[in-house]
Amino acid sequence: MATEKTKIETYQGFEQGPIRPPSEAQSLLIMVSRNCPWNRCTFCPVYKGSRFSLRPAEHVKMDIDAVHRSIEMLRGMADKDGSVDQSGIHTAAGKMAPDELQAFNAAVHWMNNGMQSVFIQDANSLIIKPHDLIDILRHLKKRFPWVERITSYARSHTIVRIKENDLTTIGQAGLNRIHIGLESGSDDVLKMVKKGATKDVHIKAGQKVKKSGIELSEYVMPGLGGKALSRVHALETADALNRINPDFIRLRSLAIPNSVELFQDWTSGKFEKCTDLIMAEEILLFLESLDGITSFVKSDHILNLFEEVEGQLPDAKQHMMDTVKSFLALSPKKRTIYQVGRRLGLFSRLDDLENRHLTSQAEQACDRFGITPDNVDTTIDELMKRFI
Repeated sequence: MATEKTKIETYQGFEQGPIRPPSEAQSLLIMVSRNCPWNRCTFCPVYKGSRFSLRPAEHVKMDIDAVHRSIEMLRGMADKDGSVDQSGIHTAAGKMAPDELQAFNAAVHWMNNGMQSVFIQDANSLIIKPHDLIDILRHLKKRFPWVERITSYARSHTIVRIKENDLTTIGQAGLNRIHIGLESGSDDVLKMVKKGATKDVHIKAGQKVKKSGIELSEYVMPGLGGKALSRVHALETADALNRINPDFIRLRSLAIPNSVELFQDWTSGKFEKCTDLIMAEEILLFLESLDGITSFVKSDHILNLFEEVEGQLPDAKQHMMDTVKSFLALSPKKRTIYQVGRRLGLFSRLDDLENRHLTSQAEQACDRFGITPDNVDTTIDELMKRFI
């Protein structure tokens, strides 16, 4: 009886995935896995219709080698001050095959941004076998020994299944920050949006990462509980983070594009979306409930209403709460102007309301599109979809 032969994947050249954290905009992206192994979250538009797969470790190392060759080429083209003439880059790129060009373009982007950080893609790269990841990380450090930070996304469900000594070794091999989409600490919210994790799993995973010596960045999604679960979402999420004490807490306000499952729940009335006012009250309650931790809160995304809600706990806690309170204290008209100005990219902080030029542009936009305190949230929903 003939045995079925194992299909061996052929190397197809350098690969990169579609996403990375905003904080990794300057990083070299190295793709270890494709897409998301869970891919069921009702709020997430990424990877739908795509199949998850792991890349062979040898292929990932070939990607690293391809970027290394391009970096060496670029260094050979550099002037004494280290700069590379753009015409020389275009000439070199024009002579390359498509598979070489992708790695070369990645190298140019990375070199232009200082070559200090690397992000391991895709949505949950720690799902690969620990010894393969360790092998990749060591090869990465061998080729680029100057790199200061190597990071990756991971699911809490995956982290809790990794042996503690393996996670520690992964950190020692070079992975020094893990990004986890906590989203919420409420089991009711997590179940509603099909996150595939519980509060307890999130806490265990977060504590495990911290114990390993790897930096931890936890993502929180204000508004994810909707109006019905807004309060429990804020309280339970703060409680989970108080038990973890991550290095970073990153805010990512909920937006609902037409392509996600949650959009159907929203349009059917099953899910009632928070207004900006309710979301601000939720964020304030969340901040008030953070206690006994030293995390750095980051609000580094255009979807967020408050860019200046940011700082090291506990020292910056009062400042962050005061910012939200100032918004809540505005008149409905001024709140509307700020909401529109923020989502149009005119404002980055509440103080920008004092800038007459910027405020005038926001007021003109409100007049042009007929935006009032009564309909502003409907308009904001459409504006936010542009950034997803």
